Amino acid sequence: MGLDKSTVSRSLHSTDSAFCTVLNNIHFPWGPQEQIAVKEGFYKLSGFPKVLGAVDGTFIPIRRPPIVEEAAFVCRKGYHAVNVQAICDSSLRFTNVVVKWLGSTHDSLIWSNCSIATKMVQQARDGWLLGDSGYACRPWLLTPFTEPQTRPQERYNSTHTRTRNTIERPFGVLKARFRCLHKSSGCLWFSPDRCSVVIMACFKLHNYCITKGVQVPPGDVLEEAEAETNTPPAPRQCVDGNTARQNLVNERFS
Repeated sequence: MGLDKSTVSRSLHSTDSAFCTVLNNIHFPWGPQEQIAVKEGFYKLSGFPKVLGAVDGTFIPIRRPPIVEEAAFVCRKGYHAVNVQAICDSSLRFTNVVVKWLGSTHDSLIWSNCSIATKMVQQARDGWLLGDSGYACRPWLLTPFTEPQTRPQERYNSTHTRTRNTIERPFGVLKARFRCLHKSSGCLWFSPDRCSVVIMACFKLHNYCITKGVQVPPGDVLEEAEAETNTPPAPRQCVDGNTARQNLVNERFS
């Protein structure tokens, strides 16, 4: 279009910052009516009760940062990245996004330091999130059994997986809408701080597209196969979490 690259760059970052300011559309369902709607949406998927969201992380590739700590940005897949944690509902809408952690940071560390985890501990709740085996099992964050011993535990695992995999779908749609976030398109060529703004703008625009019913682009990017094969060993489990999980198995999956 005959524009200088620096001019386009300034306009891009101004626009991304404006999106992040104006679009206030990423909200976790704390209200009773909101939670009922989210639970019903998840229950219709596979019959897993009281699910408030599915949580996971995804890597967004960035260029090698020209800083001393650049090695800390290298993710387990071998490239420089930002590790983004997100929670979604059954409609593929993101309800919480954390965009500030280096690629080498473990998902469980990001979760333990996020505001949602703190609030789930502090305030009364009637539901839980679902996470993979990379997270510790907690009363408010249920994970699958590493080695199921009974048929009810196997049924729990199967239903848990079908419900939790909901988080992989919006990641795929997000990266199909905004190819700059996917490794096949290279990486984001900005500083880590500016990359975080671009990434958050894309997440908010994704939610805007969901609200407006914008059609999903063809050729969804699938995340689940890539993520599952690299799941790190499960961290130390929580006794209360294991008890809550087994109680659910006894009540709903026996």
